[in-house]
Amino acid sequence: MPLANPLHDGQQGRRPRAFWPHMIGPGVLLGLAVTGQAQPVPAILSAIAVGGSVYWLSQRTRATDARPTAGAALTPTAAAEEVPPFASILDRLPDPLMVIAAEEADDLTGRRFLFANASARELFKIQHQGALLVTAVRNPRVLEAVDEALFGGVEGVVEFETGGAQGRAWLAHARPLKETTGRSRLALLALRDETDARRSERTRADFLANASHELRTPLASLSGFIETLRGHAKDDPGARDKFLAIMLAQAERMSRLIDDLMSLSRIELNEHIAPLGRVDLAMAAIDVIDALAPQAREKVVTFDPVLPPRGGAVVDGDRDQIIQVIQNLIDNAIKYTPEGGVVRIEIFPGLGAEAAAAARDSSASRLSLLTPDHDAGERYAVLRVTDRGPGLAREHLPRLTERFYRVEGQKSGERSGTGLGLAIVKHIMNRHRGGMTVESVQGEGATFGIYLPMAKGAVERAAPPSPVAAES
Repeated sequence: MPLANPLHDGQQGRRPRAFWPHMIGPGVLLGLAVTGQAQPVPAILSAIAVGGSVYWLSQRTRATDARPTAGAALTPTAAAEEVPPFASILDRLPDPLMVIAAEEADDLTGRRFLFANASARELFKIQHQGALLVTAVRNPRVLEAVDEALFGGVEGVVEFETGGAQGRAWLAHARPLKETTGRSRLALLALRDETDARRSERTRADFLANASHELRTPLASLSGFIETLRGHAKDDPGARDKFLAIMLAQAERMSRLIDDLMSLSRIELNEHIAPLGRVDLAMAAIDVIDALAPQAREKVVTFDPVLPPRGGAVVDGDRDQIIQVIQNLIDNAIKYTPEGGVVRIEIFPGLGAEAAAAARDSSASRLSLLTPDHDAGERYAVLRVTDRGPGLAREHLPRLTERFYRVEGQKSGERSGTGLGLAIVKHIMNRHRGGMTVESVQGEGATFGIYLPMAKGAVERAAPPSPVAAES
């Protein structure tokens, strides 16, 4: 191995007395070397080896916490080369990586970061090197694994999840870094993002479980009618037409169910990946209103849109998914609004998080179905859809976004839903770092609200809503 050869550090002719490599990725080694022949105080030199060449990243003496300095490139033949700082190599690694130091096992506040790459600083909100470990990493199992590496010399692997609306699954590797001088102990903490693999497995399992459960009833119904048509009803034209119509409705329901399950699975799989596009929320709402106009006319329901002008409510998002959210909410409102009723669609841009989630009617039962993590000063565009249906009792509100949950005793017309619409809305809003609310008064209707972060530069252009003529 090239690292076994004598290494020259390119600084005042010193040679390291020892070098300990640690594999941190395919073809990438991180190591620590101890040198001190040309100075009274030994120094710890961090190095990284990539593709056969070794680069010093920084120097830290045992007597001082001097600012890291860039070194020179090292080759296996010890030929020094002039190179720029190579700390950026670790900074560009996609996986979070930290070097942690401690001196006393019983000093729980003495564990500090000697180094944290860009991914680690972003994940744990680390402001500067040398910060206390407990200010960033609070998972007790991870802290325990780090202590085992520091003071027990034991490698450990821990699974944990970070909190928040977009939680992520991680695999933490804690490994000791050997050092022969002084009392300090060093450990390497490397994290690997397991979110995609976990979501993929969970999505597959959920899809199979949901599909097998929900398809069982319509399939049993189809089988029963087929047996009937093959028996005594085969010569009865009236019964045959009636049973075939029921079978067609069941087949269409199964088709909608499969479509919704597939849609939900795709959304969940990428839920932790923020969308990159921009969408004019008002224009998207107008497109949905136009598309659902025939359905509204058939039920004698009219729309009452109150929308800002074009460009007044531009948000960060995936247009297809936002269209799907608006369509699900308005479609539900049409279903539950009685004949001759009105569905009101409102958009309010430029609101803060508290104002976006605030109740409209103090007398209504209200619940936040999704509350996003947000920065101070974040501005949102809010869309609210209000129906004049039977409304919802307070006890039903927490379960509205559960898969296949239906409120008993409520009818939504001949074309029943799959029970997945609001679950899809919630997962799409979570992917968009948005929020979702519901408020209802029994006998008077319900209002579903969503709010999305406005695109940069769009807040200044936000305009107040005004009535918009729409086909109904």
